[in-house]
Amino acid sequence: MSELQQRVLVTGGAGFLGSHLCDRLVEAGHDVLCVDNFYTGSKANVDGLLKHPRFELMRHDVTFPLYVEVDRIFNLACPASPVHYQHDPVQTTKTSVHGAINMLGLAKRVGARILQASTSEVYGDPEIHPQVEGYWGRVNPIGIRSCYDEGKRCAETLFFDYWRQHNLEVKVMRIFNTYGPRMHPNDGRVVSNFIVQALKGEPITIYGDGTQTRSFCYVDDLIEGMLRLMDSPADFTGPVNIGNPGEFTMLELAETVVRLVGGTSTIVYRPLPSDDPKQRQPDISLAKATFGWEPKVNLEDGLKETIAYFRHRLQG
Repeated sequence: MSELQQRVLVTGGAGFLGSHLCDRLVEAGHDVLCVDNFYTGSKANVDGLLKHPRFELMRHDVTFPLYVEVDRIFNLACPASPVHYQHDPVQTTKTSVHGAINMLGLAKRVGARILQASTSEVYGDPEIHPQVEGYWGRVNPIGIRSCYDEGKRCAETLFFDYWRQHNLEVKVMRIFNTYGPRMHPNDGRVVSNFIVQALKGEPITIYGDGTQTRSFCYVDDLIEGMLRLMDSPADFTGPVNIGNPGEFTMLELAETVVRLVGGTSTIVYRPLPSDDPKQRQPDISLAKATFGWEPKVNLEDGLKETIAYFRHRLQG
């Protein structure tokens, strides 16, 4: 972010991505207000910042208005894994929609630039591959994933309406599968699932036949992309894909995790959940061209760091 010291609000700041973002912002010399309701976030994720003079932690739910004075807002608040966002789907939709309305209202009042952490889920189960920002997506509006997918799509709508109607400085990033330390061990996402199962010596569970693909971006690369987007020219709103275009099948990921863990886990297959996308891969040409971003960490190196984190957690 900009070298000038700024007052920065991070909603969902005690979550997986938010806590890494807070680390980077404090390190860069900014005053950071971290807001979280701790539904999926954890104080442990920001433990290293709690005594820092430029860091403040506030328990708050973004579905309620917030009155603070800030220069920039990163809106990350929303459970991002199916296990968590399907637990209370009504609240998930409220978090995306009411949260966007409240944070956009705050940004308008104080004249702040605001970034929305959107998702590759806005593309649904895509008919084109890889996915480009101009693709409108194929989302089931009444399925079990809709609370998240449609909530994020509506949030994007609100951001662009505030930009057009109120000339607000907005940035919209579509985040593809991200992994790394501080992932929730029970979030049901494929990387954490496979690592925890392998470390416990349990069978690795693959949903479907293992040929469906995902692209996995290491968290440090993702946060760098987020910061560069926030610092991009005011007339660049996005949406912009941020993710790693390296594409792997679920079977390839499972075999890599077992090899890196050094375990003996076997692989078992279960039925594919409803509306689960078959392919997911970002086209990152826009991010490269606009602010020179592309991921640096390869899957194997990122998995080693993530495995070390989970090994440490499981050992207490």
